[in-house]
Amino acid sequence: MSGDPTRKHLDFHDTHRAMAAMDVNYPDGASTGWHSHPRGQLLYAIEGVMVVRSAEGSWVVPPSRALWLAAGLEHDVKMSGEVKIRTVFIDATAIGHLPEKSCVIEVSPLLRELIVAAVHVPLDYADNSRDDRLMRLVVDEVRVSDILPVHLPMPTDSRIKRICEVISENTSDTSTVAQWAGRLGVTTKTIHRLFGRETGMSFGRWREQARLLSALRRLANGERVIDIAFDCGYASQSAFTAMFRRHFGKPPSEFYR
Repeated sequence: MSGDPTRKHLDFHDTHRAMAAMDVNYPDGASTGWHSHPRGQLLYAIEGVMVVRSAEGSWVVPPSRALWLAAGLEHDVKMSGEVKIRTVFIDATAIGHLPEKSCVIEVSPLLRELIVAAVHVPLDYADNSRDDRLMRLVVDEVRVSDILPVHLPMPTDSRIKRICEVISENTSDTSTVAQWAGRLGVTTKTIHRLFGRETGMSFGRWREQARLLSALRRLANGERVIDIAFDCGYASQSAFTAMFRRHFGKPPSEFYR
């Protein structure tokens, strides 16, 4: 599928094998449109950054990460930079011990090379062959990969959905819970309760996560860290860098290396 974003996924879902891998390249700014797959999908790009949206929320996926998408989840993938996707479809009903929910995982050098090699495996590979062992090793590596906190869940309650939309569009917004409560005509306790129920996060953590995902997209585009820091509501580049390092273990200047 390399170089041809229009090729259908049907063959990769209809195969009798529990796993199938393919590749596809997209130009900067392209989008897949909303779609879903009957199998789980390990979505990975060897170059470029993918911004994936779903009803569950959104993810930013750089080349050091892969996204596990649960079967049947409708999603859209937008490309930041020229994106070279290498993806593996896995029937999780036949292969167990995979993530139950969609999530971003760390991609080790070994897992990267396995995914790249998997796209050359034919759809009708034989049991106990080298190709079969290669595919099973992909699964083994996914099972031991770290799950990373780069998911932004979206609420359905109209009150906090409005808050989330404002923050997503303007990450420099520093409005407090008390200020939002006044605007919405509810108590601060109500906002805290709704955030926990709808997103599984506190208001502060959700806003920090939104800022992180915005920063990842902008870093992928080569923007200056200091500009991103101020636009994300931080008083200094060092404060932003400290927050970023706390989440990812490295400063933003090194994240995409």
